[in-house]
Amino acid sequence: MKKLLAIFFSLFVTHLANAQNMPPGSYSSTNKKAISLFEESKSLFRNRQDAAAEKKILASIKEDPNFIEAYSAYADFLMIKKRPKEAVENYKKAIEINPKFMTDNNFYLAKAYQSMSDFDNAKLSYEAFIKFERINPNLKDESLKQIKNCEFASKLVKNPKPFKPVNVGEGINTANDEYFPAISGDGNTFMFTRALPRQELPGAFNEDFFISSKVKGAWQTALPMLNINSTGNEGAPTLSADGNIMLFASCADEYGDYGSADRKGMGSCDIFYSQKMNGKWTKPRNAGTAINTANWETQPSFSSDGKTLYFIQGFKGRGGSKNIDIYSSTIGDDGRFQTPVKLNANVNSSGNEESVFIHPDNMTLYFASDGHPGLGGTDLFMSKRQPNGDWGPAVNLGYPINTAGDENSLLVDPSGSIAYFASDGREDKIGGLDIYQFEMPADIRPEKITYAKGKIFNAKTKAPLEANFEVFDLESGANVTKSYSDANGEFFVTLTANKNYLVNVNKSGYLFYSENFSLKNKETDFNKPFILEIPLEPIDTGSVVELKNVFFDVDKWDLKPESKAELIKLAQFLTANPTMRGELGGHTDSDGNKKANLTLSNNRAKAVHDFLITTGKIDDERLSFKGYGDTKPKVPNTTPENKAKNRRTEFKVTGVK
Repeated sequence: MKKLLAIFFSLFVTHLANAQNMPPGSYSSTNKKAISLFEESKSLFRNRQDAAAEKKILASIKEDPNFIEAYSAYADFLMIKKRPKEAVENYKKAIEINPKFMTDNNFYLAKAYQSMSDFDNAKLSYEAFIKFERINPNLKDESLKQIKNCEFASKLVKNPKPFKPVNVGEGINTANDEYFPAISGDGNTFMFTRALPRQELPGAFNEDFFISSKVKGAWQTALPMLNINSTGNEGAPTLSADGNIMLFASCADEYGDYGSADRKGMGSCDIFYSQKMNGKWTKPRNAGTAINTANWETQPSFSSDGKTLYFIQGFKGRGGSKNIDIYSSTIGDDGRFQTPVKLNANVNSSGNEESVFIHPDNMTLYFASDGHPGLGGTDLFMSKRQPNGDWGPAVNLGYPINTAGDENSLLVDPSGSIAYFASDGREDKIGGLDIYQFEMPADIRPEKITYAKGKIFNAKTKAPLEANFEVFDLESGANVTKSYSDANGEFFVTLTANKNYLVNVNKSGYLFYSENFSLKNKETDFNKPFILEIPLEPIDTGSVVELKNVFFDVDKWDLKPESKAELIKLAQFLTANPTMRGELGGHTDSDGNKKANLTLSNNRAKAVHDFLITTGKIDDERLSFKGYGDTKPKVPNTTPENKAKNRRTEFKVTGVK
């Protein structure tokens, strides 16, 4: 809507200016008093005396009921004042008097109809406009585009989505503008941008970050982020899944000042990052030359697996940034962002894209665009990641989530059920732009996810440990996320539901650790995360670690494919500890023939041994294998659950130089 109002504001001023500068006989009216009143309205409008300006232009029309320019300018004025129904009547009157005198009126009448979501009449007006000869070629191209939008929008309006937005409350919203929401992976930390009036410069604002926590289902009073906020503008924050890394956009003023002496940029807007250390945010640092250029980079969104940054880039041109598209950059093994890649044509159109948001499911991308078929302005869309990794077709989120105005800055919470957005046109608003929430329609929700949280600690002393860990899709072997525990040993990761996972933990001086868990065929409750307690055994002769992600079929010793990820990690661990020697031990439960069990366990231990030597490239002299049958149970073989625990493969340290 803001873009549309700017169009009509410019048009209104143009109509007034043209009328004042026209020589006698060049306009539709010959009534000098009508023209004089019309000219007076221009001066009053420039001085922001809108009520008086409206009276003058109405008086002008009353003086000459056939004054086409006055009707046209008054219609523009009514659009600026968000009174489209009255604007339509005035455009129609101007056209009725002489349809050929100001042919552009048909175009702006169509825009007015669109703003009212009357897409059928809007289409008819666009079609009437393009039939005229010698019309503005830019307006003709825009009309052809909007005719398609109207056809598309008409279908959406006839099949509306359920949409009942609710103000999130005074904990977040104030008399100021609040927008660009962000949320942590557990859904309990909310961050956003607030525009604060600048005391030294009336009419100007400073954009700062505020943060709120959820207590008993309610957002608490938001507090400023003092370590991050500067005298410049900060906006569009994004948080890592664990809430410990933040990326945001910071823009320079006309003098190149980013509002902080230690904040250096490369273009008009750059992306910066900060980490939470011991409960405090570090000084922001530039995300680097791979991301930031002399152009315009903004609106970052960080994937929940901690690997990929999505952001908006626009290239400098006359009148601001042009060719605004969505890019992504992955973090390489060196910990640095790689060269960004522009997302495919299913996402990026010939128009402009903005407000990108990657949901924590890492499968669903939400964004705003004025280039895909929509309702006339900037609409919200969704794209799903395809099995081959590409982004699928853009799906319009529908009416009335989208309107004929401009929608952007959509955020969908980790559960996928609640969406947040900023709006300034609702009756229950607290200030200007407020943040609202609504229940997300089922057909445009992301994939179901949950999250795992836990602690890594020394198995002997119970002391917390900082350690790197990885989570893999057990069936595909794909790395789902790579992260680390903090100084308290705690960690947090989001996970897609209905999959089997394995977690591997590595820390220098400690044995390799593995565990598996399943989210398949379970009702996922986002409010009940998986809890993982991970004890790490210090490396010492005699230390044993169970390989919990090595699998065999019943009574067989052929390694199942899902064992590969685990064994590759074990091989990497052995490579990183070249002086270590070890034994692979196979164990069974007490069922069946003891001799057969001994043979089976020995063959299974050998299968792991051979994989590590042939595929893992580990020296044969460093590894041995042995089958123990049922002679060393972990627990009594009294229940099916206990027997499952006794069927295992272990790695034991037999020597460390």
